[in-house]
Parts: sequence; structure tokens; C-alpha cells
Amino acid sequence: MEVPGLAHNITSPLSPCEGMIKDLSLDSIQLCERDDSKSQDGSMEELPVPQNIKISNITCDSFKICWDMEARSKERITHYFIDLNKKENKNSNKFKHKDVPTKLVAKAVPLPMTVRGHWFLSPRTEYTVAVQTASKQTDGDYTVSEWSEIIEFCTADYSTVHLNQLLEKAEVIAGRMLRFSVFYRNQHEEYFNHAREAQDNRMMPSVKDNSGSHGSPISGKLEGIFFSCNTEFNTGKPPQDSPYGRLRFEVRADALFNPDTNLYFGDFYCMYTAYHYVILVLAPRGSRGDDFCKQRLPALDIGNNRFLTCKQDEDGGLVFHHAQDVILEVIYTEPVDLALGTVAEISGHQLMSLSTVNAKKDPSCKTCNISVGR
Repeated sequence: MEVPGLAHNITSPLSPCEGMIKDLSLDSIQLCERDDSKSQDGSMEELPVPQNIKISNITCDSFKICWDMEARSKERITHYFIDLNKKENKNSNKFKHKDVPTKLVAKAVPLPMTVRGHWFLSPRTEYTVAVQTASKQTDGDYTVSEWSEIIEFCTADYSTVHLNQLLEKAEVIAGRMLRFSVFYRNQHEEYFNHAREAQDNRMMPSVKDNSGSHGSPISGKLEGIFFSCNTEFNTGKPPQDSPYGRLRFEVRADALFNPDTNLYFGDFYCMYTAYHYVILVLAPRGSRGDDFCKQRLPALDIGNNRFLTCKQDEDGGLVFHHAQDVILEVIYTEPVDLALGTVAEISGHQLMSLSTVNAKKDPSCKTCNISVGR
């Protein structure tokens, strides 16, 4: 059951966590001010204190909560106060407004009840929660219990439902398809030397960083190797500039992308600029990376999608196309032997400002955000 009802003119003991926010009236939940006022009749102890709080059914923007209560004065309970706070994060996004504690007020309903709201819950974020029981008085004031113990929990990643919403938004701006023939990866000389000397001439998968959407299920979990495939409109070839290094490994597209490869949509984001990025995952069928993606990401038809395609031409050869109006970041989930391609120096510049390493998504962009947190 969703958190129902509204309550007004609330006075309650100071919450177990510090902070103050402005009142907000919402359809199903009220977020209300905290203050030091206690009920006027001084009967706080008469209401049962919630015990053994349990959090379950956690998603990226909701959770279920229940608790035990003693029978005394139980029939007097009219409301629950739920004190929800984001745990401190020293690495929080400096562009976001300062996080403030949130107190939810719900009419007393059978437990468990669902707390849902993207306006105060973000994906993959640690929270604390505590609960009071309350009895509304005839004068509009409240008698309340002591606060319960404080419980910690962490919200979940985006589900495939949320990722499909991102996918649909990305399809809108993908643009027409351009032909390409190679995947490429730029790095520094030390990277390729290490691959030759310590990794048996192979580039090895590594865990994806935290760039992109905060709720992306691949960040910090999926192992892979980043490749690019975008080409310049006027030449049909890869651009000669890169933010990642002056040496470029190029490999024929069919070495990584073919009918034995599965393709998945991973993310859609921007970094406070006009450029939008789409993350795709290429996983050889039956591989460990493929198993990971099958459970978490929307699968794309390799021959019919708006971002990256592989089709057979009339002669039986493979033809490849990429979307023109988004920057594709392609993650290949398996090791890649340097012998499959060539390493050469690019003639352009190393544009560090275009790097997406650990880049934070712009939470205000209407093009690439959905209403389930950032």
C-alpha cells in the first residue's frame, strides 16, 4: 500500500537526525517541518514506539517498511511519522543542491506500506530511517511516541523498466545512421606496453567507472573495454582528436560485432554540455558479460535499432552503421588481442575536456533524465 493521506500543522519531538526543510504538500505524502515542540498533554510515552523495523522490496525510488508495536494505546494511533535521511557522502555532486532530511507523514494503515517518491529517493543511495507513531488531537496538534531505532538501507539500481524509458528518450535524438568499419580505443603508450608485457599482448576488461546515470546497473559492476566507433561526417573515418591518449588501437568491426554477439543498451546521459552519450554493451553470446547483461539491461536487435547495427549485404558480408547525433561508448566484455588490429599515433589533439571518466550526469537535463532520480 502506498503512503496515503496528508497531515497539517504538525508539532513533534526533534527527529533523530538534524535538519529543517520547508513544508511541501503532495498527493500521497506530506514532507513537513521539524521543530522542538512536544505535544501539549505530555503523553508521549502512552503511544507505542515502533520496534524491529524491517525494510523490504527496495527499488531505485521506493521501499516497503513495517515494524512491530506493543498493543497499548494502539487504537489511538492515527498517523506515522517516517524520518528519512540521506547518509553523508563526501564525494557528492557539487552541482546539486545540498541534500536535506525528509520527514514523511502517513495515515495509519495496515503494514507493510510502500514509501515511493523520486523527489526524495535517488537510486543506489544509502539512507537512514526512523519512525514515530502519532495521534492527532482535536486541536490539530499531535501526541507522538519516542523515535524508533535508526535503520540503514540502500536503494537499488535502475530496473529494465527504467532503462527502457532512457532507451526511448535516447532513440528520439539518435539521428540518422552512418556507415563505419572499425572500432577504436585511444590510450597512452604505457597502457599498450603493459598489455604487451604483462597481459600476454591483450587488453583486459576492467570495472566500469561511475560515469553516467547514478542508477545505472553497470557502473562499478560490469567489466569491459571501452571502444568508440563514431566517424566524422565529411570523411567517414574516426576523428583524429581524442581525450584519452595519442595512441589508437583500431580493429575491424566484425572482430567484435557479429551475429555471435549480443548487443545491450546501458545508459544515456550528458555532462552539462550539448553532447549526449549512449553506452552500449557488446557481449559474445554465452560469455560471462552476456549473462550479466541479460539479467539487467534491455537487449537490442543487432540488425534493427537506432544506435549500432550489423547487417549482411547482398554478397553475404557484414555492414555496420552507427547513430550520427549521439556519441557512442561501446563496452566489449571480453579480452581483446592487440594482434587483431593496429596501434598508431593520431595526428590530432588530446582534448582532455571531452573525457567522460567518472563524469557526473547533468540532473537538470530534460532530454536524458527520467523521473526516478538521477
